[in-house]
Amino acid sequence: MFGPWANLTRYLRCLFLILVWMAPADFVIAADKLVALYSSHAVPYSMPWVAEELGLFKKYDIDFDFVYIPSSSTATAAILGNNVEVGLLGGVGIVNAFASGASDLVFIGSIKNVMTQSILAKPEFTKLEQLRGKRIGVTRIGSNTHFFTVQVFRRAGMNPDKDFTFIQTGGDNETLGALVSGRIDAAAMLPPTDGRAIALGFRYVVFGPDIGIPYAASTITTRRSVIAKRGPVVARFMRAMAEASKSMHRDKELVYRVMEKKLRIKDRAILDASYAIEMKVMEPRLELKAPAIQPMIEEVAKTNARANEIKPQDLMDRRYLMEMESSGFFNQIWAR
Repeated sequence: MFGPWANLTRYLRCLFLILVWMAPADFVIAADKLVALYSSHAVPYSMPWVAEELGLFKKYDIDFDFVYIPSSSTATAAILGNNVEVGLLGGVGIVNAFASGASDLVFIGSIKNVMTQSILAKPEFTKLEQLRGKRIGVTRIGSNTHFFTVQVFRRAGMNPDKDFTFIQTGGDNETLGALVSGRIDAAAMLPPTDGRAIALGFRYVVFGPDIGIPYAASTITTRRSVIAKRGPVVARFMRAMAEASKSMHRDKELVYRVMEKKLRIKDRAILDASYAIEMKVMEPRLELKAPAIQPMIEEVAKTNARANEIKPQDLMDRRYLMEMESSGFFNQIWAR
């Protein structure tokens, strides 16, 4: 560079150095604030905790808050209410809201595209048919646990609207408490809550992972308006999740350490069982899959005809996944 442009460049460099030298010693550019929620105490939703443990939010300059709002339907309402910007939650609440006009909602990634809930009950119940007329615990009507239970009963030729009474507990721990107290006869549970129930003497009536129901069970969701305003921050968050996902697949002791710290689970047998079940179906690269979204659309359409007009692609924005793939980021982190 020659002439006046060279002089201008030198001047700007000197000005920058002077400003840095004059800045207070404790001057720090604030990290970007991002608030996210999770809807269940489960292995897939521990991904942000793993990222925190690894220092990934600091690496990607994010001041991160992670709040618990149980059940997909309640968590969806929190996202729509602008209380949080990103949600890690089951997809059915999102589809339901989208069909009712909340088109700002969008899936940007998926942690798990298969249901891993199970139905547990008192030891005297050994067959699903024995639960006819009994009280079945789910976190909320319209939640993942409710959807799973409905699908299981239908596949067994039973009518979930007539043959059972659904009891809404509010959350995973509340479901376990209701089962222990006898307020419900059986319950739909995720790992590690199901493992805690087994340790207390309850038993599987239906082991969900054996069924393998396709379903966007653990999604990463935001609003299109958030992407428009804060796209780069969301992109950095997705990179942190991608790195955390890789670490979860490669280092189970890290996952155990996080689960013990955040959920107070120390029983090695419960941790082993939970990790084995979930990691088999968790998406290494956070991939969204249309066949996992379609069953939710069909279920919502039973009560909301407008869902029939929705295609899975209407709910998906793969820009961050595509960027990490095309830039080589995914290959880079998995090659380490």
